[in-house]
Amino acid sequence: MRDVRLLLISDIHANNTALGAVLKDASSRRYDQVIHLGDALGYGPNPREVLDVLRDLDAVCIMGNHDQMLLEYVDGKRATRDSVVSLALRWQIERLSERDIGWVRTWRDGIDDPDVGARYRHGTPVSLDDYTDSVAAAREVFGQWQGRLGFVGHTHVPAVYATLNAPTGEWIKGQLFHDGGSYMVPPTTRVILNPGSVGQPRDGNPRASYAIYDTARSHFEVFRVAYDIPRAQEASLEAGLPQVLAARLAVGK
Repeated sequence: MRDVRLLLISDIHANNTALGAVLKDASSRRYDQVIHLGDALGYGPNPREVLDVLRDLDAVCIMGNHDQMLLEYVDGKRATRDSVVSLALRWQIERLSERDIGWVRTWRDGIDDPDVGARYRHGTPVSLDDYTDSVAAAREVFGQWQGRLGFVGHTHVPAVYATLNAPTGEWIKGQLFHDGGSYMVPPTTRVILNPGSVGQPRDGNPRASYAIYDTARSHFEVFRVAYDIPRAQEASLEAGLPQVLAARLAVGK
């Protein structure tokens, strides 16, 4: 295992205003590698700009469900719907270059990183689409996956789910990070760690969320960052995207 500090980001959803604030905040904390856990695209007004930033960061990018849906629309494999998800993705397709779409095609549905001893995937360590959003869900995942360290996104809520050894077997404990916070991973504990959402938090806190994982210390820390929400809302409305997508940014839902 090598000692690195991972900058963990997820669910940017084409919100470049929030991404800029996160990267500015993270610049003072030192990191070696950027891991994006899926859903760079969908919902927001800045798909091209977000991809440019991730490319410049040389980020390791995992396929998210919105990224996958966008490719399915491009390839004519998904029926058009009247939902806000569909409207935003089809609007974004018109603003992305062939180079952009070609790069998204290279993103993988999950990566095992032997240098860190971790699995990166969007939904759970064993699924792109399922949610690690409760103790019950985490218990099911831990039953299917024997890894020790998993990093996921998808829920838009920063959290850790950990196994606890007990006389009757493994118990599961969950912890949320509504206002940020840290977690030291014990040596014998198996964990699923979620940095929350950069571009569209859903835990009632509208501040952007990200995390840094220090492999030398087995230390996971979540940070919440205020950003210019009115500016992001204005960009969304000017783009003609559904009003609900701008409104929800202010309430973190």
